[in-house]
Amino acid sequence: MLSVDKGVHVTVNGLGERCGNAPLASVQVILKDQFHAKTNINEDKLNDVSRLVESYSGIAIAPNQPIVGENVFTQVAGVHADGDSKDNLYSNELVPERFGRKREYALGKNSGKANILKNLEELGLDLTPEQTQKVTKRITELGDKKAIVTQEDLPYIVSDVLKHTAPEDKVRLVSYMVTTSYGLKPIASIKVNINGKEYSSESTGDGQYDAFVKALRHIYKEELGRTFPLLQNYTVSIPPGGRTDALVQTIITWNHNDRIIRTRGLDADQTEAAIKATFKMLNIFEDEHKK
Repeated sequence: MLSVDKGVHVTVNGLGERCGNAPLASVQVILKDQFHAKTNINEDKLNDVSRLVESYSGIAIAPNQPIVGENVFTQVAGVHADGDSKDNLYSNELVPERFGRKREYALGKNSGKANILKNLEELGLDLTPEQTQKVTKRITELGDKKAIVTQEDLPYIVSDVLKHTAPEDKVRLVSYMVTTSYGLKPIASIKVNINGKEYSSESTGDGQYDAFVKALRHIYKEELGRTFPLLQNYTVSIPPGGRTDALVQTIITWNHNDRIIRTRGLDADQTEAAIKATFKMLNIFEDEHKK
């Protein structure tokens, strides 16, 4: 709305008494790009202003809000990341740097190799084509469980994929179920395949993972007549940010006949991450047992 003194009435994030008035960021872009008008607005501060108002008001900015929305400058399809690598094939005047932001490349089940490479480049990670293919496959798998895999998750994924790559076909998890109820101990029921033969067991424990391991120990002791490695240390870490949907990295230290090894698992679920680390360990020792 144009006032008598030729000023434009706007809002920040669409908030205030005059709800419905256009947001400052959108108006600035239209004035400059469509009408070639000059203002005294510092465009590179628009995002900071919106985030400040968001913080004080407690009202979140929609992810698709023009200019300031979290996802506005996020590329999902790999073809767009590939175009950015080819002399900015899809470039236009609405570049993120103009507004104090930067382009991001989403990671998930729809990610292409170009998206992965862009994020690896941003983190200074240089992988071989074969390693990149493995990381891409892992991100696609995680994307089926977790809508968005963030750049902060990527080093964890790379570490998980490239370390402890022992074959996982001698000891495989066929199926499992863990239950927990208030006032009752968790129960785990598992079925595993060891060297082509299936074994089943169930147990209770002080936690879901404890119940799972006790069921595994029962199979190794009663069915195979073998000792199960001792768990010496168990650490859990997540990327910074405090997100409840963050990927969980579990690193477990094992002791078997005075030999110490560490295996790690990565998943959106903490119990699942610990189980993956456990089966990596079992396959390492199974290879040595066969030798």
